[in-house]
Amino acid sequence: MGEASGDDDSSYPFSVTTPQPPPPPPPKKLSVLPLIALIFYNVSGGPFGVEDSVSAGGGPLLSLLGFLVFPFLWSLPEALVTAELAASFPENGGYVLWISSAFGPFWGFQEGFWKWASGTMDNALYPVLFLDYLCQSLPFFARPAARTPALLVLTAGLTFLNYRGLNIVGLAAVALTAFSLSPFVVMALLALPRLRPRRWLAVDLKRANFRGYFNIMFWNLNYWDKASTLAGEVEDPSRSFPKALFGAVILVMASYLIPLLAGTGAMDASITEEWKDGYFAQVGMVIGGAWLRWWIQAAAAMSNMGLFEAEMSSDSFQLLGMSEMGMLPAIFAERSKYGTPTISILCSATGVILLSWMSFQEIVEFLNFLYSLGMLLEFAAFIKLRIKKPDLHRPYKIPVETFGAVIICVPPTILLVLVMCLASMRTFIVSGSVMLGGFLLYPAIEHMRNKNCIKFLNTTLPPEGCSNTPQVQNQDVVDEASVSFLPDHSCVKKELQDLEINSDGILDKE
Repeated sequence: MGEASGDDDSSYPFSVTTPQPPPPPPPKKLSVLPLIALIFYNVSGGPFGVEDSVSAGGGPLLSLLGFLVFPFLWSLPEALVTAELAASFPENGGYVLWISSAFGPFWGFQEGFWKWASGTMDNALYPVLFLDYLCQSLPFFARPAARTPALLVLTAGLTFLNYRGLNIVGLAAVALTAFSLSPFVVMALLALPRLRPRRWLAVDLKRANFRGYFNIMFWNLNYWDKASTLAGEVEDPSRSFPKALFGAVILVMASYLIPLLAGTGAMDASITEEWKDGYFAQVGMVIGGAWLRWWIQAAAAMSNMGLFEAEMSSDSFQLLGMSEMGMLPAIFAERSKYGTPTISILCSATGVILLSWMSFQEIVEFLNFLYSLGMLLEFAAFIKLRIKKPDLHRPYKIPVETFGAVIICVPPTILLVLVMCLASMRTFIVSGSVMLGGFLLYPAIEHMRNKNCIKFLNTTLPPEGCSNTPQVQNQDVVDEASVSFLPDHSCVKKELQDLEINSDGILDKE
């Protein structure tokens, strides 16, 4: 027995191997319905926060016109562009891939940095808004001694839910969408006998705050492109994204217009100044009673949870996608056993906590400015790819030629420039600091890559004009989603043109 248990195994004719446990199943992909819910929460989350548009616009008229007109000037063009490009680049990273393909990795990195900073600022709003709605019924949370720990606990809990898996987040978003919108369906039905259509026409331009008005409109109707950053986690993204985006456009417009029509048509038009964040709870009290007020407050609180989850998912998978491209260190691409990017989630959560002390109006203006910069790049990339890469495989294509593509981008571009021009000097300083940080961070990361200080998944980045998506029409030859950024400086299209299929169905070099 002593010899048999020794270290020398040479007497055994066969080696003994320990059976390995089977690998965990891959995370379940998102289908169209959860994707609609995630896009809905990236953009809207319900009518919570649109109340300020009534007071900022000097009455119901400009608010209602804004949510009728702005979706066609802004939301629909952004959704169309996102549908085409997300279907053409069905991988994690979204708009970072689009910009990199059109203008090279430097501007792709800047796009990712600006959008991540904007998204983190946006996400810092939702735990604060969650407690603001609770304070109306539970004033205990207005005290700093209770508010600060509550913010930390809430952020930690929501971050853990995000860590548990994107499919769970998607299903939770579907349930939260139904719960968040249901009290407004009831409120609209109860408001019918009280409606006075003439109240919708009330406006006092002398009391209008147009800078606040445009910022509120823009904030409530942007971020249509955010879900593209997790395209690699979506089931058949080339077909799912166009369907989900168009479904979300209809849902967002209805979720804003129906409550506003009901509330402003049923309430006294002379109390415009009372339309502030959270006022829909008071509207519910007048129209239905205390039970409807409580229901709206609960829906608002839960909606902010959904907004937080959708934003953090998009931001964290954006960092994961940038890491897979080699723009960020490999640590950002590490996944948990649930398939979620652990370090990327923690990084986004840290940013949320650090920004939660800022005021609502400050955060909205800062994030709008950075978001506008990113969107200008996206529209430019959309047009350049139409001109320079006409053969790019586009499973969904906006049915217009290049001139029509330019026309589609004109109205939202004018709106973007207008929002940026209305920004305060403080916003210019903060946004300029973020831009400077991005310009400095890119060469610093390149230096770390060249010195091998930190591990990267790809050692080099492709130059302008190179994409990780093959520009071929025959999808049977190469699967688009299986090709990543190449480690050398050759374009994918050229590589694919050098390949041919032999008689055995194997790809060979010419």
